Amino acid sequence: MRSVRALAAAALLLLPAYDLASAGEPKQGGIFRIYHRDSPGSASIHEGATYSINVPFMPVFNNLVIFDQHIAQNSQDTIRPELAESWAWSDDGKTLTFKLRKDVKWHDGKPFTSADVKCTFDMLMGKSQQKFRQNPRKAWYNEVNEVTVNGDYEASFNLKRPQPSLLSLLASGYTPVYPCHVSPADMRTKPVGTGPFKFVEFKANESIKLAKNPDYWKKGLPYLDGIEFNIITNRSTAILGFVSGKFDMTFPTEVSIPLLKDIKSQAPNAVCVVEPNNVSTNIIVNSSSPPFDNLDVRRAMALALDRKAFVQIQFEGQADIGGTMLPAPAGLWAMPKEMLESIPGYGPDVEKNREEGRKLMQKAGFGPDKHLAIKISTRNIPVYRDPAIILIDQLKSIYIDAELDVVDTAQWFPKVARKDYSLGLNLTGNAVDDPDQSFYENYSCGSERNYTGYCNKEIEKLFDQQSMEKDINKRKKLVWEIDKKLQEDVARPIIFHSRTGTCWAPYVKNVTIMSNSSYNGYRYEDVWMDK
Repeated sequence: MRSVRALAAAALLLLPAYDLASAGEPKQGGIFRIYHRDSPGSASIHEGATYSINVPFMPVFNNLVIFDQHIAQNSQDTIRPELAESWAWSDDGKTLTFKLRKDVKWHDGKPFTSADVKCTFDMLMGKSQQKFRQNPRKAWYNEVNEVTVNGDYEASFNLKRPQPSLLSLLASGYTPVYPCHVSPADMRTKPVGTGPFKFVEFKANESIKLAKNPDYWKKGLPYLDGIEFNIITNRSTAILGFVSGKFDMTFPTEVSIPLLKDIKSQAPNAVCVVEPNNVSTNIIVNSSSPPFDNLDVRRAMALALDRKAFVQIQFEGQADIGGTMLPAPAGLWAMPKEMLESIPGYGPDVEKNREEGRKLMQKAGFGPDKHLAIKISTRNIPVYRDPAIILIDQLKSIYIDAELDVVDTAQWFPKVARKDYSLGLNLTGNAVDDPDQSFYENYSCGSERNYTGYCNKEIEKLFDQQSMEKDINKRKKLVWEIDKKLQEDVARPIIFHSRTGTCWAPYVKNVTIMSNSSYNGYRYEDVWMDK
């Protein structure tokens, strides 16, 4: 364990998103220790809607395909085979066939076969007798008719129409293959995978432990003997643990810009990166009940936002303002700046916007002598609470008096999924920088993760149109049109897109932090420690 004084011996390195220049040969062994920001509701990635599950449990599993773990910006060009040895599209673009590896075993010793692929995706599509308790990404597979198998080592996704983005969805950290022979209930508490690390134990509010899989199908990997996550909800305490040498890495993409200064002053040889993480901070609005069933009230709320103030207060200017899709340059589908600023509430004159908002509130029956009293619900961790407090202050400018209602992580997503809120401050992490993932999951009428209940059938037709478009430039223009309409409808007002920090000790090698989807880079199979 290194002391704070010893850690202060060299200069802080603010590097690009990944460290490919690892000196020397990889070393075997060691327990990789990371603090965890909170206690996830379960161990089942498919039933989760937060990367609090991905970070500790992605190492347990494999996907059919995965984004290259050493290239920071995910794209179709960076997709690599994993449980699939290869894949091919049919000429009509409606069948995607995978040839599967024959040398893979589940952690309990049973062989991996095509039946496991079919079982996993039948459950995700709601077509099996076994059901997930929560299924936030079911909408990803709306265009899949069925998954068929040909023997033990070939599986095909048969689509209703072409959907080029399906391969990207399958490469997400949210898309592991589950074993047929383990129930969904057991996967929540004792997950069985094929990945580089085996599940050991999960003590709620205490720790999560993984151990090296000695029979991993990638020979020679992983290098680490295990990974341990200590659950510490207090950010300052967690950072102190890192700078004192108790932890080898911070919880990924969780270190705020101000806290990076603390690390720099106390542990100046720590390796730190700051990257966009494809997580938007936004307002979820229960538009099915008063007062937010009134479009005037919703638009007034959007007009009250001073986005630059959020960015300055929380990130000292290091965050991005945009629509639904991740802003450029990290985001591949971002609206042009002039188009974004034409949307009500995005213009630079905040006071002018708020005056327009006050007029809309007065039209709805509110004003200086009749304020609207509401609760703003949010998850009880700092990245949710802090912007919620700023939002409460800003809404006062349009006669809204709000009270903070904090909710534990295990209850947060079930609460908003059943529409048990009026207004919420939410973080939406997009698992893939692709419009299909964002639009269908968060805004399609029947999606479980469409927390606001927004439903516009005309917009959904555009979802399908852009999804089938093979010409990237044509598709981008459709995506911009959709994104602009979503903001004008106040479907889920986007406040900002985060940039956050990750730090690790200089002896930790081969760490990659994804710049356009933080959910996809936690396999850790070739991370090693030189100490």
